[in-house]
Amino acid sequence: MTEIDHIAVVAPDLGTGVAWVRETLGVEMPAGGRHREMGTHNRLVGLGPEVYLEVIAVDPEAPRPPHRRWFGLDDRDAVRQHWREGRRLRGYVARCTGIAATIGGEGETFGEPMRVSRGERQWLFAVRPDGELPLGGALPCLIDWREQGTLAPSMPDLGLRLQSLRVETPNPGAVHAALDAIGLARKPDISRGPQVRLTATITTPDGARVLT
Repeated sequence: MTEIDHIAVVAPDLGTGVAWVRETLGVEMPAGGRHREMGTHNRLVGLGPEVYLEVIAVDPEAPRPPHRRWFGLDDRDAVRQHWREGRRLRGYVARCTGIAATIGGEGETFGEPMRVSRGERQWLFAVRPDGELPLGGALPCLIDWREQGTLAPSMPDLGLRLQSLRVETPNPGAVHAALDAIGLARKPDISRGPQVRLTATITTPDGARVLT
């Protein structure tokens, strides 16, 4: 069984992404960290006891990794274009145990497990050779936190809760089939649209807000 672990804003730079979340949700995101294997850094905020929001961007102080970065971040022009078009919530991540078995024969779609770290914490994450999001973000990236479990319970509670996640995609049938294959326990709302677009409704102390 897999479950949604977190949702991801892919930003042209970390400051821009954090400022947008502050403006949209009315909270200051706590500090995150650096991923030395990926040359990226992030900020995180909890959305309940089992899910959180991540803003991720290329770390300008990190050396370029020998492989493609995750979340499509090496295509800087595309990241900036998505941002300008208002497609800022670009990905979601599902946690599983036994990541290789969960991927099965779908490595071309989800990628292969890589060991990733942030500070002292290590985990496995499925990364495609091209670094792109599975099915353009319509499918989740896969993460295996191993024995330590998800980060979400350790985050301060700022009163944010993920109310719903919607995925628009040109091919809802393929998304449903792939989510069934990886055993996702609670699917997002999936609907047909001209391009992949994620929309999250988040309850805040000042009412519901929307990230897209």
